[in-house]
Amino acid sequence: MPPTLSEVEEIARRAGEILRAGFEREHKVEYKGAIDLVTEVDHQSEAFLLAEIQRRFPGSSILSEEAGSLAGDEDHLWYVDPLDGTVNYAHGVPIFCVSIGYACRGVTTLGVVYDPLRDEAFTAERGRGAWLNGRLIHVSDACELKDSLLVTGFPYDTWNSPRNNLEYFGRFARLTQGVRRLGSAALDLCYVAAGRLDGFWEISIHAWDIAAAGLIAEEAGARVTDIDGKPDYISPPQSILAAPAELHSKMLAVIRG
Repeated sequence: MPPTLSEVEEIARRAGEILRAGFEREHKVEYKGAIDLVTEVDHQSEAFLLAEIQRRFPGSSILSEEAGSLAGDEDHLWYVDPLDGTVNYAHGVPIFCVSIGYACRGVTTLGVVYDPLRDEAFTAERGRGAWLNGRLIHVSDACELKDSLLVTGFPYDTWNSPRNNLEYFGRFARLTQGVRRLGSAALDLCYVAAGRLDGFWEISIHAWDIAAAGLIAEEAGARVTDIDGKPDYISPPQSILAAPAELHSKMLAVIRG
């Protein structure tokens, strides 16, 4: 049986309780890369999520940030990020979330992003809209770069990779009211969905970061593509560009240079 949106939200909220309980405590921090961190709370949240999904929906396949790919029925695929914004979390910065996406036969149909500190649950079901705590949300009406406030992130190999997003950041910083860097791709997309920010782009990202929130942004009226304008932003190599349609085309033109 496929999950319902309310079931996915319930699971995300319970994982969020784990994040909330551990916030601003001393953490055991491990390094997957020079600036790619993982804490014991990432593992605790993930252990809960994987066990809950496997208990309720046995046989599903799961793609999770720390555990990787867990084999199962590929027609029922879960994208799990147990703590999006780990660097923020480890430093006591209150911007992080749980992200869960569910795909049926290759199409993401359900998405939940839960911010436990603000008690904000961003949810979406394909074809039915996007909500924030049950209230319908929609992207902004921004259509000009000069009137827009954008958000982005940087890849974990930014220290040594020529494809580090700094050039795009500089271009947009000179054309807009500003570019924010919050440290959670899932919340970046949800803030675009809710009209708090106008557009988001990021390169070298992962499917578990954006599967749920990408659907939420789409259902809120955003055009969501990879940074080359192609509709598939989930398949590797992942990149993403999300904004209201008219602004999206102008952001795409800037990226193309």
